[in-house]
Amino acid sequence: MEEKTLVGLRWIVEILDANKIPYQIGGGLAAHLYGSPRAVNDIDISLSGKYFEQIIPLVSAYITEGPKHYVNEKWDCTTLSLNYEGQDIDMTDVDTLRMSNLNQTAWIQVRDIRLHEPVIMNVGGVSVRIMDPRDLLRYKNELGGEHQRVDITAIEKYSNVRGETSDRPK
Repeated sequence: MEEKTLVGLRWIVEILDANKIPYQIGGGLAAHLYGSPRAVNDIDISLSGKYFEQIIPLVSAYITEGPKHYVNEKWDCTTLSLNYEGQDIDMTDVDTLRMSNLNQTAWIQVRDIRLHEPVIMNVGGVSVRIMDPRDLLRYKNELGGEHQRVDITAIEKYSNVRGETSDRPK
């Protein structure tokens, strides 16, 4: 993991933890922490949008966009984008986060496919809340692209979930 990613992660997690804001790290960073060899582009964080008002004054110097509602053929959500010392950080309101399924025939309310508590992982000396690998697999299986297959393979290997009922909470 690049140093800027670790620095950005420590910074934002310290703010979230100090303010008792529940969150989960997802996306490519979570997949990387579960063993994906892909480089990390940004830090994807999901949390309730009700905390945006509390977060904005703490991160205002680093806001690059938002909060704003974003809609395209794949996503429907409210986001807040930051850049801290060269590291992009995308915060998404899990209360509004919808994604289209892989075939783009239906919308999925993302919070409804998160069935497990986050995994607490030590990353560079900081305890970080990472999306459970079973939930991350469910999410990534609805995204297209070869890079998603790379992540899925790594997550499956990490969690040994092949053949396990992924709908079963811990």
